[in-house]
Amino acid sequence: MITRAPNLTARYGGYFHREVPEEDAELSHVGPDTPCGEYLRRFWQPICFSDELKDLPHRVKFLGEDLVVFRDLSGVVGLLELHCPHRGASLEYGLIDGKGIRCCYHGWQFAADGTVLETPGEPAHSTLKDRLCHGAYPTHEYGGIVFAYMGPPDRQPLFPVNDSFVRPGYRLMPGPKYFYPCNWLQIMENVMDPAHTAFLHTIVSGAQFTEEFGVLPELEFVETQVGMMYIGTRRVGQNVWARMVEAILPNLQQVAPIWEDGRREHGFSGPMLSSWVVPQDDTNTMFIELRHVSETEGVTPTWWADRTIMAPAQLAAESYEAGQRQPGDYEAQVSQRWSISAPPIVAS
Repeated sequence: MITRAPNLTARYGGYFHREVPEEDAELSHVGPDTPCGEYLRRFWQPICFSDELKDLPHRVKFLGEDLVVFRDLSGVVGLLELHCPHRGASLEYGLIDGKGIRCCYHGWQFAADGTVLETPGEPAHSTLKDRLCHGAYPTHEYGGIVFAYMGPPDRQPLFPVNDSFVRPGYRLMPGPKYFYPCNWLQIMENVMDPAHTAFLHTIVSGAQFTEEFGVLPELEFVETQVGMMYIGTRRVGQNVWARMVEAILPNLQQVAPIWEDGRREHGFSGPMLSSWVVPQDDTNTMFIELRHVSETEGVTPTWWADRTIMAPAQLAAESYEAGQRQPGDYEAQVSQRWSISAPPIVAS
């Protein structure tokens, strides 16, 4: 039996490198009762934007669970198991009312906390609704994002408000959402990879940020109380440009501005965004932005306050050839064979 070597030491040694490495299931699997899935459930996770919840239910999938999120007519947000416990119809087709959501099939009505409010079709004296609840998760709205806690009820933490969220002179606003067909680790590890900004985002694909990113920085990695950060230092003319990016465990990124070039002296700018990398399942991931926008004109670009404009290099290229010629984060991360990933993109 051939055992794959991590790296080859001889030319034309592909014969000894044919086995595909096994995934690290302890970290990559996120469903119920998996180690990483249960860990991620202990934290508040973003589900959707607040303004997505209008007059129709919103079907979502997170951590391997099919769910429905809605805002009832009284303004309360509910996150419920997708399928009605009565006959299994999907609540994405339910009717939203002032008390909750009503299944389209037989009219069972559920409150945001999973309370069964009505069971039409049951005998008038039935106590079924008084004895049953539907699966539901607590929600919390902050910064235009709906968060959910999906862990053990007796371990529910307070919602964390980081100091970066309350910086004087800055306001928070929702940014875009991105969906990648790969495991969450393939995206999360990228935030602690400052070298790729020089190669992927500058040398390989042209300056997707600013030309100064093309200088490989001097690197320092620092463990923090909540995760880690890197400090990438470059010399730009007579200036020393220090850029810091932070990973807050388990899946929050805080990224420094990508429009800086190190040519203007200024104090610490703080993050341009806070972004959560949220697994939908083992092979699909959503990450969702909370943008930090300066209230002082000229500090952050005008386009940064327009959530319809996405940061460069985050989306898949328009064609396979375009992705080969100018790859971005999407092409690099989705094509990795690490953890689990979807089949690679192939030419058609």
